[in-house]
Amino acid sequence: MLLTKIGIDMQNDQEKKSGLGLLSYIWTEWISTFVILVLLLMTLVIGTGEMIHGQLLRMGERLYGDPDTGMQYSFLRAEPEKPSCDRHPNIDAQVQEQMKINAADEFASMFGVASEADVRASLIAAREQCDEKYQFYDKAMKHMEAHPSIRTYRKIETSFFGIFKFGTENRALFLVIMVVFAAISATLKTHHIGLRSPATKIDFRVYSVAMLLGNGFLTSSVISQYNSVMNSGVPMSPEMKIIYWLWMVLFGCLTLISLFQLAKPPTPTRQGGNIGLAFLSVPLYAYMAIITGVAFTIFMDYPMGQGIYLGQLVEFSNIFLNLALFIWAGMLLKQTRIVDLFLNILRPWNLAPETLTWLILIAAALPTAYTGASGIFVIAAGAIIYKEVWNAGGRRQFALAATALSGSMGVVLRPCLLIVVVASLNKEVTTDLLYQYGLYTFLLTSTLFLIIALIFAEQKFRIAPLNIALPKSLRAFVPVSPYIVIFVLIWLFYKHALATDLNEFTAPVMMPIILLMMVLFDKLRKEPAPLAPVGHWDSTLNTYTAPVDGTQPAPQINPEDDPRKPERNVSFGKALHLATSETVGHIGALVILMALSVSVGGFLEHIQIMEAFPKDISSTFVVISLIVMLMIFVGMIMDPFGAVILITATVAPVAYQYGIDPVHFWMIALVGFELGYITPPVALNHLLARQAIGDAEVAEADAEVRHLSFFYRYERWIFPLLVMVPAILIIAYVPYFFKLFGWYH
Repeated sequence: MLLTKIGIDMQNDQEKKSGLGLLSYIWTEWISTFVILVLLLMTLVIGTGEMIHGQLLRMGERLYGDPDTGMQYSFLRAEPEKPSCDRHPNIDAQVQEQMKINAADEFASMFGVASEADVRASLIAAREQCDEKYQFYDKAMKHMEAHPSIRTYRKIETSFFGIFKFGTENRALFLVIMVVFAAISATLKTHHIGLRSPATKIDFRVYSVAMLLGNGFLTSSVISQYNSVMNSGVPMSPEMKIIYWLWMVLFGCLTLISLFQLAKPPTPTRQGGNIGLAFLSVPLYAYMAIITGVAFTIFMDYPMGQGIYLGQLVEFSNIFLNLALFIWAGMLLKQTRIVDLFLNILRPWNLAPETLTWLILIAAALPTAYTGASGIFVIAAGAIIYKEVWNAGGRRQFALAATALSGSMGVVLRPCLLIVVVASLNKEVTTDLLYQYGLYTFLLTSTLFLIIALIFAEQKFRIAPLNIALPKSLRAFVPVSPYIVIFVLIWLFYKHALATDLNEFTAPVMMPIILLMMVLFDKLRKEPAPLAPVGHWDSTLNTYTAPVDGTQPAPQINPEDDPRKPERNVSFGKALHLATSETVGHIGALVILMALSVSVGGFLEHIQIMEAFPKDISSTFVVISLIVMLMIFVGMIMDPFGAVILITATVAPVAYQYGIDPVHFWMIALVGFELGYITPPVALNHLLARQAIGDAEVAEADAEVRHLSFFYRYERWIFPLLVMVPAILIIAYVPYFFKLFGWYH
């Protein structure tokens, strides 16, 4: 088995060094990585530049504004133009002239003629308006003469604005270019998300056929849409023309890549396989593309349907660019030992696995909220959480369950990007309201996790003596403190220098910068790179808990963890390359999946699925029950952002009409989505956990429980359901029956 694996790895390395394999390697590891890095940095610069420009405007107001005269800097950002109107007109002459014109009007008998008094009043009002313009002009010029430096400052401010205006106006173009490069890389590396990774020859055959069909439908759709727009006679902006061409190039390339992979499939990693399991290897994105392609093209005679709904990506370009930044921040996090160092504070307490997991999930809620979606955090930190729970004595299946749940609890907390999307699409709710009640939801789900975990725990409670654990824990806090200082300093800079606080709108820009500074800090200190996230923890971390006075022997260090090993000596440039390369794959897989999820939502909207919703239900209980089931179903088949867009257009208005409080509705929806993401057969968070941890590790976890009872064999599926099902039932029904929060009377 080992020799076979070595042989396969050598063969794969050889393929990378020759022919099309070399070209694919150069594209995925260098070209796309470089392009995505440039686009991500440009997005950061543009975002920060907008903050700087905002501060320049505020500074200009403080320097040159005069509250006493009402003169504001915003009035003076352009040179005041002298009015061209007559300040001292001859009103009498103008009245007589206008009366003659009115009398000669052939329609006067039909519509009547304004009286002399009305004409005079109108001309006097015009004179007054003209006089006001002159007064403002005179006041502005006098103000500028009193502040001669305003012209210099204005030139600096407007020039700065001009630099970033291009980026601000072309965010959609940046996003589509990013998706083009990332999706091609994800396809070349077979990185798209499926129920299982292709491994056998038949897996790759079925995978390639499905990808060929799906990409073929998408190519045909975007071409059809482009031709339709060109033939409509409606003018198309140069930016949109480029975007249409980029879509056609992207899906055309993906179709050709899929055709090539069908003709020459990748080397299988194992022998055997069967057709049934092979269909499980097909990416969710391909299934969505085929289903919507067949529906729109064949049954609805609407071939441009997929292309039209891809436009949602462009419409919400800011949201998806922020998502890309969060993914990058997550991958940068993986290049440091920050998570391990924080966990090192807990290790001396020797907590029971269930209690430790509960604390980890509570701590994970904050970065989950800042990453904006549960799946991103699972990808970024899922393997570390799995490793920690397992090494603490937890069952592997329990560790897998915790990994899948790790991203589900913080999505209702500030500053989650998903809630920003909900509030932007639904004027009935605000982010403040959703975050306020989201806190109650978080407390409920985290408490339920602890209760359920303790029910199945082999050892209910375990904790080390205070006199032993506390000194070690405090010593472990020392290496963490520099990272806290970096976070605080950058936060203070933005808060005071740029008058920008860390919130749901600024987090996408600030978090990658914070992580970049932390990675740079590590590399300047020559900190070793983190070990692979699956396996034992880094034994060198134990040195941080050892007393410095030598009262205890130095902890033993595993030779495999030696920080002097060349593979752990990673430069800042190498770390940046590794993080960005991983980001490329995840952007290509996740964003394309979200785009097709929106297409599925559009298909469901197009067939008017909500027409099946009963029209005259007298029971609010029944309405809530239908909403719960529908939210879970949507969460099972769609990503969160696509689900929000679909639900906003279809279910939400119907729910409001039946008297469901909007805040209550969206709490049900968000928790229902998360329940759907851990519910078979799709269970997106489980798929992402598998992607983060690795198929081999998951297979070993399954193998070691085959002889146990049903619960322990399927614990990674059952345990999250035992937490989330009671959570959604409580959230859905308790506020209604007990009239909580003033939602119902």
